[in-house]
Amino acid sequence: MRRLAAALEDFGQMLFFFLETLAWALRPPYRLELILSQMAFIGVGSMFIVGVTGTFTGMVLALQFGYAMKQFAADGYVGGSVAVALTRELAPVLTALMVTGRSGSAISTELGTMRVTEQIDAMDSMAVNPIQYLVVPRVIASVLMFPALTMLFNALGFAGAYVMGIYVSAIPEGPFLEHTRQIMAPADIWHGLWKALVFGLVVSVVTTWRGYSASGGSRGVGEGTTRAVVASSIGILVVDYAMTLVSVAR
Repeated sequence: MRRLAAALEDFGQMLFFFLETLAWALRPPYRLELILSQMAFIGVGSMFIVGVTGTFTGMVLALQFGYAMKQFAADGYVGGSVAVALTRELAPVLTALMVTGRSGSAISTELGTMRVTEQIDAMDSMAVNPIQYLVVPRVIASVLMFPALTMLFNALGFAGAYVMGIYVSAIPEGPFLEHTRQIMAPADIWHGLWKALVFGLVVSVVTTWRGYSASGGSRGVGEGTTRAVVASSIGILVVDYAMTLVSVAR
């Protein structure tokens, strides 16, 4: 019961933290240079790991789908199957998990270090709101860059599937592309992008909260970073299930 009460209390504090972040995001000054800096760190800095993950995910999916569908002489549907799987589920989820491991952990560590070294307290004493200065740019940058990285994942994932399907599995190019056009709809892409946007919000709020509330010196910073990555990863999967359930139930 104590652990449950502590977890609920921590969740409530994080919820108030999110509401305070939202309130400060709507108030000037709007620090565009900080937002752009965080967009470069979160988005541009994560392009390599997202691109590699996307490419090999598409290649593996093409091999697996190709092997399964050849049993039914339906290997022409590999392209469409891979495209739908990527755009609706795998691209937003795997992108969010990769960026959480790279950028989310760094955000939590950076803010946690600033907390335990009293830099955040110093900002308070100088009448600079630390949430507006430190948290808001990271949250906005995450919300903007997660969908962009998801589209990169989609593009490279399908490119990898194309190479494996056409040049390795010897699937005819015409049916591969035509069935992709028939099966996949713009709604599939939008579904994945909405997920990515929500994942960006979840990851940024959780990681900034863990760093902002860190205590106990370097040990506390390390524990906060670990909890941030674990909680963000679980949050991504839970939110993904909830959003998928809602879309299917319509």
